[in-house]
Amino acid sequence: MELSRLSITPITLFNFILWLFFTLCFFYQIVYFLVGYFKNEIVLPAAKKQHRFGFMIAAHNEEVVIGQLVQSILNQNYPKELFDVYVVADACTDKTARRAREAGATVFERNDLARKGKSWALDMGFNKVLKDKGKTYYDAFIVFDADNLLSKDYLAEMNKLVDMGYLAGTSLRNSKNFDSSWVSAANAIWFLREARYLNNARMQLGTSCAISGSGWMVSADIIRGMQGWDFHLLTEDIQFSTFCAAQGIRIGYAPAEFYDEQPVTFKASWIQRLRWTKGFYQVFFSYVGDLFKGMGKGMFASYDMLMTVGPAMLLTLISALVNSVYLFIGTLSNGFLATQDELSMCVGSLIMTFLSIYFVFFFIAGFTTITERKHIHAKKKWRIISNVFTFPLWEMTYIPITVIALFKKVEWVPTKHEFAMSVDEVTGLEKGES
Repeated sequence: MELSRLSITPITLFNFILWLFFTLCFFYQIVYFLVGYFKNEIVLPAAKKQHRFGFMIAAHNEEVVIGQLVQSILNQNYPKELFDVYVVADACTDKTARRAREAGATVFERNDLARKGKSWALDMGFNKVLKDKGKTYYDAFIVFDADNLLSKDYLAEMNKLVDMGYLAGTSLRNSKNFDSSWVSAANAIWFLREARYLNNARMQLGTSCAISGSGWMVSADIIRGMQGWDFHLLTEDIQFSTFCAAQGIRIGYAPAEFYDEQPVTFKASWIQRLRWTKGFYQVFFSYVGDLFKGMGKGMFASYDMLMTVGPAMLLTLISALVNSVYLFIGTLSNGFLATQDELSMCVGSLIMTFLSIYFVFFFIAGFTTITERKHIHAKKKWRIISNVFTFPLWEMTYIPITVIALFKKVEWVPTKHEFAMSVDEVTGLEKGES
């Protein structure tokens, strides 16, 4: 009798429904994982034509790193007459504009303090180029942040996407400071996993990918249609990806590698991820209706993006809170509201919730580290191993971030970048070079 009572109590039913919901919603990502592993990294067909590109970089007080980025673009194994580099020096109080010009970029200076941020700088930059060069001069634009560096074959790989007819595309985001701290290592592994086991798998399966941060391509046709850049939420990249998923615009992926500077301190990472999470909420509530309409038309990409921007961590927190409250009230009732077996089940549910989160991300970190080892450039070999154990802890800090972002007003805050390195210096780290 006790067992049958336990099997139909509200708390057991709640936990079962939540477990079933998560399983059904995210099972497809296991398919992504299997495809990413067994099919390895996608190889795109050779391009029949070399297209013309404009690189667009929004920079705020980036004098330390902007020159290295521009130089890595100009060093591309691609005809120099077929690409140009544009830097929007956005409300800079340092020598960003001067350093960018010295490196070989065309610089636009912007000082609109009312509309701060990357998206507004991109809007200004795109409009200037359309006016100065004409609306049909470029085939596509590629967007980077000032702290990035490009592998020499980056543009040749992205050209293949344009040649295949994609209107938007993303690339392989790696890190140039993996072993700076446990925080930078965690960020680096996350983006390597995103490239191999999300976007690469999506590309292999023929569904749409998602752009993230920087290192993404957008067709000049889209820029002309928007007359600039029309996505201005806190996470304009995810906003654009969600728009594409809802409208049936397929985003491609190319294994074109670039390097990104990751936050070193937990505080910097917290601020950055708080903005991302707030931006995800903005996108979710702005596009949830459009995504359901896309799903109604049979577009899997709409479902995929709904799961991406949906607050999964918030549901995890709700589960923990419900079980905690039930445990607390049940204990105070001295068996009137809940039996000892039910209370034990609540304790077990709480323990299993956090243990399952830890071991899922432990597996993700471990497997990504093993399969993507060639992309990890670090002097400190122990950091590569220790990151497998600390990565789940970094991921679990998203739980409080998810709650705070619901209520806290979050604004765009620029991230300070300090790692002025060349591509050769980054890739030489594991050899003990400096």
